[in-house]
Amino acid sequence: MVTRSFLAFELPVDIKNTISQLSQEMKRLPLDVRWVAADRIHLTVVFMGNVPVDQLEGIGAVAERVCQRYGAFNIFLRGVGFFGSRWNPRVLWVGLDGDVERISYFRDALQKHLRPFGIKVEKRQFRPHLTLGRFRRGIRRDVRLDELLSKYQGVTSPKRAFGELVLFKSDLRPDGAVYTRLNSWALVGRY
Repeated sequence: MVTRSFLAFELPVDIKNTISQLSQEMKRLPLDVRWVAADRIHLTVVFMGNVPVDQLEGIGAVAERVCQRYGAFNIFLRGVGFFGSRWNPRVLWVGLDGDVERISYFRDALQKHLRPFGIKVEKRQFRPHLTLGRFRRGIRRDVRLDELLSKYQGVTSPKRAFGELVLFKSDLRPDGAVYTRLNSWALVGRY
């Protein structure tokens, strides 16, 4: 038996509120986007995919060891952008700033230690972001996207500590994914 799972940080309340407000405003724009429910947005660090259930305990032990080396990450919102090209945008996101270099090292350490479990190592540089929505296939450049980016380029938030890594199970359903917390570990180290 396998479970679709990932390691992520839940959002602090005030950042979650800012994201919720931002999402509500953007949904009013006539863009062809499948919006992510604001209460389901989190900062994914490692997406593991389908993992055998009997490996979750070992994965948790690895996550706990890595979390014991690192302290909380001070993160804040910074601007809005998208992945893909202007001619074929794929993902609309809000950016994160702060301890992004440290969190990148953290992600790399997790991946290195999770490799024996068959977890795929992401080779791309870690670009911490929060996914707001996914553009539907076939969308092409739209001046409304340029307007949205211009309007929200200054989005920011107070710095907040991201200090608890969470192991989530993800169940895909027609109305969107449902996430269930399976375990969590505090970041208690000095690095």
